[in-house]
Amino acid sequence: MPILERFSTIIKSNINALLDKCEDPDKMIDQYLRDCRENLAQVKKETAAVMAEETRCKNLLDAHKAEIDRFYTIAKKALAAGNENDARVALSKKAQLDEKYPDLMNLYHATHENAEKMRQMYNKLVSDISTLESRKATIKAKSAIAKTQKRVSGMSGKDLGRTMDAFDRMEERVNRDLAESSAFIELGEQPTDEAEAIARKYGSASASVDEELAKLKAEIEET
Repeated sequence: MPILERFSTIIKSNINALLDKCEDPDKMIDQYLRDCRENLAQVKKETAAVMAEETRCKNLLDAHKAEIDRFYTIAKKALAAGNENDARVALSKKAQLDEKYPDLMNLYHATHENAEKMRQMYNKLVSDISTLESRKATIKAKSAIAKTQKRVSGMSGKDLGRTMDAFDRMEERVNRDLAESSAFIELGEQPTDEAEAIARKYGSASASVDEELAKLKAEIEET
């Protein structure tokens, strides 16, 4: 049977080993599940056919064995009745049946072996599908984490160093701009004409002295 040629591969396959060797486990799970379901439908159909053939061969073997036993019993009865010739005929028939019995036995053993392989294959596929379905979400989550970690680990120290240097240059520029803007503000608060500043300073002081002097004269006159 063509499907039995794939039996050794399917029955010996190990899910964990396949996933370990695969570069992309989450894609491998989806593909393996699809393959398993397709194989399962075919294996189920073939298993039923092989099991039916096994049953047919077993029934044929049992019926043949029953015929052997029947003619042996007839020979015994004929001999007991004194009919040696009848007994000889019955034993001759039994001998013919005995010659065919090994071939029927071999046929049954072959169909039985095929049926056992098909049952094992079917059970293996059912188990694989069940295992993958239950582990699918977990494995895919782990695969996503692994990919992320791989991308992170792929960033070299040199790349990170260049990034830090860029940030340092940006910070230095911002600090320089801030210092310049502070200086402009400070300059804007100072008078632009130094002479005018002196004039305001002394003019204010002079006015204050004149006022005090006038006040003092007024006090003297009153006395």
